[in-house]
Amino acid sequence: MGVLAQSVAGYLNNASWIRRMFEAGAKLKAEFGEDNVQDFSLGNPDLPAPAAVREGLARFLETADKPFAFGYMSNAGFPALREKLAAYLSDEQGVSLGMEDVLLSCGAAGALNAFLRAVIDPGDEMIAFAPYFVEYGFYVSNFGGSLTAVPTEKDSFLPDCAALEKAITKKTKIVLINSPNNPTGAVYDLGTLKNIVDVLSKKSREIGHPIWLVSDEPYRFLAYDGVEVPSVLPLYPYSVTVASFSKNLSLPGERVGYIALAPSLPEKKEVMAALTLTNRILGYVNPPVIGQRIMEYALGSHVDKAIYGQRRKAMAEVLTTAGYSFRMPQGAFYFFPEAPGGDDVAFVNQLAKERVLAVPGSGFGLKGYFRLAFCVDEKVIRRAADGFANARAFFEK
Repeated sequence: MGVLAQSVAGYLNNASWIRRMFEAGAKLKAEFGEDNVQDFSLGNPDLPAPAAVREGLARFLETADKPFAFGYMSNAGFPALREKLAAYLSDEQGVSLGMEDVLLSCGAAGALNAFLRAVIDPGDEMIAFAPYFVEYGFYVSNFGGSLTAVPTEKDSFLPDCAALEKAITKKTKIVLINSPNNPTGAVYDLGTLKNIVDVLSKKSREIGHPIWLVSDEPYRFLAYDGVEVPSVLPLYPYSVTVASFSKNLSLPGERVGYIALAPSLPEKKEVMAALTLTNRILGYVNPPVIGQRIMEYALGSHVDKAIYGQRRKAMAEVLTTAGYSFRMPQGAFYFFPEAPGGDDVAFVNQLAKERVLAVPGSGFGLKGYFRLAFCVDEKVIRRAADGFANARAFFEK
């Protein structure tokens, strides 16, 4: 008998490709120097936080010597800040939200885990559309559930709703979507969301219990070319949104996020009480004080999105020149091109020999592609041009 739980031992053997490539990059940088390695492995935003973040932090520091400045508060977060967030989200999501509809947590991941703990029983199933953020599977397994992957349409990476309908069983409790999407950059249009809702409404009646629709939206702020990101909250009573300020405020390490419930949810009071409890008993206790105070002043602020737009353009130029096949991302800061030769792991390993770091699509549940995070300086993107060309040429010999 080992010292670790069997499930965790298995996770270690199949560690996240994202982190694996990030660690490989650290070794390459130590060997060849930072400027000689082009690292597109990790979605870690490099842009400085907007001025409102610094202002909020400075204002908080003015009161940091007062009693309980860093003390406990409601497990759901400071009531006044929840009220302020609810007003902001009402405009963003196109619904009328109150404080009782919103809970603050330790990042979007904390909010999602709190929700899963509240609704998942052992043996329940969560559906996600491949490719998907790999840790979704870990999150649902934390509570005895499992993840089932449903394909997306090849040309658009939009959900295959016919496949979704076939995949739903009596064990299905949640359908999880992520738009703008990591890793593809796809944005789910209103017609797609309505098709998903139609399937869930029909299947919920058939199986005798509601199927939740959870929308993970940390990249909502980052869509290009005038593309709109519709909300699920007005469309379906059993819908929830989880998000964070990690990307739009460049605060991934501060760990402040939230969950918002559809105001038409019949059991809203019961669900929010459960979320407040699970937020505590999972060990989060309450969202970070500093992160909440920063949020108070920075709501509505964003990093300079135009810089991401310039980097997107640069990456498209580099990949096009090198002969790659890809779909232009509509949002987020990722490209998901096809892997030359078809073997995404072999291709990513060849790229690494060129000191260009990417993540194989296998790490997101879809082989034959690879992910590039372009939240790096444009100089890094341009320096990678020869590496991309050489790696592709290797598979054309």
